[in-house]
Amino acid sequence: MRARTGDEGDVVASVFTRIISGELPARYVWKDERCVAFLSNSPLKEGHVLVVPRVEVDHWLDLDPALMGHLVHVAQVIGRAQQTALRPEKIAVLIAGLEVRHVHIHLVPIDRLQDLDFDRQVRDPDPETLDAAASAIRAALREPGREEATAIDE
Repeated sequence: MRARTGDEGDVVASVFTRIISGELPARYVWKDERCVAFLSNSPLKEGHVLVVPRVEVDHWLDLDPALMGHLVHVAQVIGRAQQTALRPEKIAVLIAGLEVRHVHIHLVPIDRLQDLDFDRQVRDPDPETLDAAASAIRAALREPGREEATAIDE
């Protein structure tokens, strides 16, 4: 685990920590005491979700095993909701961590391998498309009565 520092030597919060604290907006689909999940603002495909622990850890190898297990469980629950709501061929799961130094699991609805090409990210996605995807995923999560999704304001 590594704290990042700014020019003055102060610790710099990751963009995800700033989202979790409410400083920056996000389209949430999940919130619990250990993690959150929200749509990527540079999606690879419609419905691309990031599962992020509330604690800021740079590398997934440094995560507490119980927290890693929780993140994977949440990813699986959300992946099932994405599959139901969006009907892709598969839901890909990926941990990269170079673009934001705060562990996060990418859940990407895919129909072909090229859908995972980060050079094809949508840098300025349509807000209505993002809202529709978030609403569809939350609705699929609510069907089995997941309180982690029902507590989120649309």
